[in-house]
Amino acid sequence: MLVLASASPRRLALLEQAGLKPDALLPADLDETPHKGERPRDLARRLAREKAEAAREGAKARADLEGCYIVAADTVVAVGRRILPKAEIVDEAAACLRLLSGRAHRVYTGVALVTPSGTIRDRIVETRLRFKRLSTEDIEHYLASGEWRGKAGGYAVQGIAGSFVIKLVGSYTGVVGLPLYETVNLLGGEGFPIRFGWMNAA
Repeated sequence: MLVLASASPRRLALLEQAGLKPDALLPADLDETPHKGERPRDLARRLAREKAEAAREGAKARADLEGCYIVAADTVVAVGRRILPKAEIVDEAAACLRLLSGRAHRVYTGVALVTPSGTIRDRIVETRLRFKRLSTEDIEHYLASGEWRGKAGGYAVQGIAGSFVIKLVGSYTGVVGLPLYETVNLLGGEGFPIRFGWMNAA
């Protein structure tokens, strides 16, 4: 049994892209506020693990999920050590886009796996991106699209904002929200039959 500790349609779609269909979704509602002085990399790792732990507790209440594998992830966008918010209001998104315009930034994605024995294994994936210089019109029209809402750093690379990216070094799927190479390797390393669904993927 495979559980995804997220309600994100992007993470679900990425898992299914890899031929992995979760048997249940157990999203965790956490306070994602960074601790004082917490580095972006450490925040991504902590939140991924906390989501995994919360889903592990939720799975214990369901007999059908006994001995399941649980995948959780969290994505943090940062400029230097400055952590950008998951934008919920226009002003937040606008501030993020102005900051990212014409410069490099990093995206840290933590992925955590709860094994059937209850232990947690994790990985941190760092991706470097550079945005083109965004005009006032670029920013205004992107904000009008609404695509930024709830997204770390105020943008979704798999959507319109993909056209802002001059350079990406690292994991594209990590920036979207779930690094597939690392996720599949974690699952396979713990004995999950990662290729079971491939035959029916077409």
